[in-house]
Amino acid sequence: MNRHSSTPMNSMPHQTSPSEQNASTRATIDLNCDMGESSGVYTLGNDAELIKYATSVNIACGFHAGDARVMRETILLAIQHGVSIGAHPGLPDKEGFGRREMQLSAQEVYDITLYQISALYGMTTALGGTMTHVKPHGALYNMMAKPTQRAEELAEACVDAVFALNPDLVFVGLAQSTMTNAAQQRGLRTIHEAFADRRYETDGTLTPRSNTNALLHDHREASEQAVSLALRNEVRTREGVIVPVRAQTLCLHGDSPDAVPFAQAIVRTLAEAGITTRPFAHIFATEFL
Repeated sequence: MNRHSSTPMNSMPHQTSPSEQNASTRATIDLNCDMGESSGVYTLGNDAELIKYATSVNIACGFHAGDARVMRETILLAIQHGVSIGAHPGLPDKEGFGRREMQLSAQEVYDITLYQISALYGMTTALGGTMTHVKPHGALYNMMAKPTQRAEELAEACVDAVFALNPDLVFVGLAQSTMTNAAQQRGLRTIHEAFADRRYETDGTLTPRSNTNALLHDHREASEQAVSLALRNEVRTREGVIVPVRAQTLCLHGDSPDAVPFAQAIVRTLAEAGITTRPFAHIFATEFL
C-alpha cells in the first residue's frame, strides 16, 4: 500500500554455559523502554530512573498516553542521557491505555500513525535531537503482528506512514511477525523486538494480556528469559515449548510499579552473561535486513 509517494539482589547469579560463553563474546542487544506515558496531573512510571537502564526509548505521542508537555520533557530527558529517540504511536484510547482493539480501517491507521509520529519528529528536531525510530504501542502493535490478511493491511498502512515521513527511520516491531515483514517489504530498516517480561505463544506472538499468565512477575525469570533471547535466540512459551525468536532489541515496560527493579535485574544479568547493551543504531546486522 503506497498512498503517498542484570540479576536481582535476592537471587542467584545467572550461570553461563560454555556454549553461552562463546556466544557472549559477540552478543549485543538494545534495551528499549516505552516512556512519556504520564499526562496532565497524572504520573505514570519513573522515567527519570528507568532511562538509566535503557539504550533507546519510545515516547508516547498523545493518543494512548502522554501530552505535549510530557513529550517535550521526555525528549529532553532522552537527549540528556544520549539514548535513541523513537515515536510510540497508539490507538486513540486513553481510557484503555491503547490496549483495547478498535475496528479501524487501513486508512485510519495510516492517518493516526502519521499524525503522531510527525508530532514527535517535529518536537524532537526543534529541541535539538534526532528521532531515529518508530515502535507502535499496545493493541495497534498486536493487531499488526497476527498472521492474518487484516494484520497485513494494517501493517502496510502503518509502515507507509513511517516511510512517508522519513524513509530513513527504523521500524521496530515483534520479531519475525507480519508487521516487521511489511516494514522490510516497504524498504524500511527493521529491528526485531522481543520481550523479557511477557509470555509467548507457540506461534511466536505474545500471550494476550487478558490471560492471567501473560506477564512474568519474577525478576529472575524475566532476566533468564532476556539471556535466552540474547544468547540463544529462543524463548520458552506458556505451554513450555522452546521456539526460535531472533531479536535485536528487548523491551522494558515502564508502566508497571516494579519497572525499575526489573530493569536493574535484567541489565545486571545480561552483563554477568557477557552481553553488551548498545543502541540498535550501532548493532545492525545484515542478516536481519
